[in-house]
Amino acid sequence: MKLIVQIPCFNEAATLPATLADIPRRIEGVEQVEVLVIDDGSTDGTAEVARQAGADHILRFPANRGLAAAFSAGLEESVRRGADIIVHTDADNQYKGECIPDLIEPVLQGQADVVVGTRPIEAIEDFSWTKKRLQRLGSWVVRKVSGTDIADATSGFRAYSREAALRLNVVSAFTYTLETLIQAGRTTLTVAQVPIRTNPPTRESRLFRSIPAYVWQSLQTILRIYALYQPLRFFSIIALLVFLPGFVLAARFLYYYLTATGAGHVQSLILAAVLMLLGFQIAIFGVLADLISANRKLTQDMLYQARRHQRYDPPAWPVAEKNDVPSS
Repeated sequence: MKLIVQIPCFNEAATLPATLADIPRRIEGVEQVEVLVIDDGSTDGTAEVARQAGADHILRFPANRGLAAAFSAGLEESVRRGADIIVHTDADNQYKGECIPDLIEPVLQGQADVVVGTRPIEAIEDFSWTKKRLQRLGSWVVRKVSGTDIADATSGFRAYSREAALRLNVVSAFTYTLETLIQAGRTTLTVAQVPIRTNPPTRESRLFRSIPAYVWQSLQTILRIYALYQPLRFFSIIALLVFLPGFVLAARFLYYYLTATGAGHVQSLILAAVLMLLGFQIAIFGVLADLISANRKLTQDMLYQARRHQRYDPPAWPVAEKNDVPSS
């Protein structure tokens, strides 16, 4: 059983040594523990620091591609190197490495494909009251959309089975956390959670400029992924919201037409016709999107089978081993 801990980094030279030192190298039930650092276009010597701090493998992007791209590249490289379990953690040492054995236990026992480490949100002192409330609201929305019961949807401390790594596909350029959770919940992957502990913050979050910006980006991601995996329901809800007001206006016109003189209220009839026609068209879009979704599922299954049986060639990005000096 081989475990690879992947850590995406962007200018994390100051915090990475503590993160690497916190990762246990001996875990019961695991024969090999290796660390993969994904240097996402850093300019502060992160790759060299990672090598000196004991990282086994280092991927280097020539330019910053974002967290979602680094996550996907890490999964691909971990699978290429024969990982049976992949743990994803952050380079700022937010999550305690000593919790990794608990995190991977459901995967080791064959009880889950994806395990999310849930933080004690209410006990985290550096989280403001607003952030805690938004986190709870966001996690509730993700639970409803994904069909899971994960209490901390934005946690980046996760374990993936090899099966999950082969099946997951990230299309978002923003973050992987919400997308992979919704995707896993809407497919055949089993999702679980375990409580974990966190370290005091070492720096401010770099993922978003402000809370409103993060909420807006997260909302876009949730809606897009839900529409991708539940297109008929998504468009049907919108169609119903548009069609019903038109139906009410049409009923209102008929009422006045049959009970009064029949004159007037033509504007209501015109608006009703427009709304009902628009609602019908949106419903048709939903049917077409559902057919496209069926084709997407077939494509994903073919991609999964190709990943399972392919011989992995060397990656397109530079990879340094533990004792190699990364190229600049």
